[in-house]
Amino acid sequence: MSFLTQFNQMNWDDISLSIRAKTAADVERALSKPKCDLEDFKALISPAAEPYLEQMAQRSLALTRQRFGNTMALYIPLYLSNLCANACTYCGFSMENRIKRRTLNSEEIDAEIKAIKKMKFDSVLLVTGEHETKVGMKYFRQALPQIKQEFSYLAMEVQPLDQDEYAELKTLGLDAVMVYQETYHPSTYAEHHLRGNKTNFEYRLETPDRLARAGIDKIGIGALIGLEDWRTDCFYVASHLDYLERTYWQTRYSISFPRLRPCEGGLQPKSVMSDKQLVQLICAYRLLNPEVELSLSTRESAHFRDNVLPLGITSMSAASKTQPGGYALEDVELEQFEISDERSAQSVESMIKQRGFDPVWKDWHNAYSG
Repeated sequence: MSFLTQFNQMNWDDISLSIRAKTAADVERALSKPKCDLEDFKALISPAAEPYLEQMAQRSLALTRQRFGNTMALYIPLYLSNLCANACTYCGFSMENRIKRRTLNSEEIDAEIKAIKKMKFDSVLLVTGEHETKVGMKYFRQALPQIKQEFSYLAMEVQPLDQDEYAELKTLGLDAVMVYQETYHPSTYAEHHLRGNKTNFEYRLETPDRLARAGIDKIGIGALIGLEDWRTDCFYVASHLDYLERTYWQTRYSISFPRLRPCEGGLQPKSVMSDKQLVQLICAYRLLNPEVELSLSTRESAHFRDNVLPLGITSMSAASKTQPGGYALEDVELEQFEISDERSAQSVESMIKQRGFDPVWKDWHNAYSG
């Protein structure tokens, strides 16, 4: 049993039509309920909900403050390698892009760690291209203990692994894993994943199940907004979250909202999401689930991040570099995608404080688990 069983009973076109058929009455009904369900979520992400954005934002703000207080968690990505054995149309690391490749060795990782620690971070997201032979378990067994001894909370965004491999990485200090389906539309998924292990849609779809069974503390899911109709893709994300919380209630979950950004290859989005629609989506997720963590990366502009911060977001990246060696090394290689918010960690910290929030540099949950 996995989410694949539920997924195979869902129909993309029917869901898409159902979302667009929602009316103002459906939106008002959802807003009047103390707890929203997936049908309410359809209404809240529908075109009919756009005139109700202010009401959604106010309720989302209240629910977020009630559950998370005025805290804002901060993390930073640490790119270990841009080697990749996949050909994906939207990614600068795609194997078909003629770029200089780099995988950090132990000394280079130490240099990156020192640069990151100077910025106060204590929660780090390790990122690599997906290359299971050169940047796989053998590499992770060496790198994780070295990094974990310097940071309280360690997350990864790498290729999907087997359950026993996740269980082993947990013993080496792994706390969280982010694994994005990119799109839940199988034929569109196939159009954008041309070669490599990432062409296996079902194996990727079942990754959160394997993570939860391995006892990983937190699992991050999401869709790459722009590959397909964003409303339908994001409903699948909500359904996936609902399944995971019902099946693996001991695990924590987070959702991210990556919109397609410029990269080597220059793919144009099939579905363009406006800033207003992204705010609508963030609020809809919060109204559906007051407990889920919502994360916003430096893909988004400083102006947008500053203004949406109170409405439902619980964690943000800052000072991100999306290439191996980006923090400490010279002659750094091609970035995975262009970031938009290029402010320093201290500038982001100041902004958070100015808005009445408390920056949190580590995931405090880990302090209670030992």
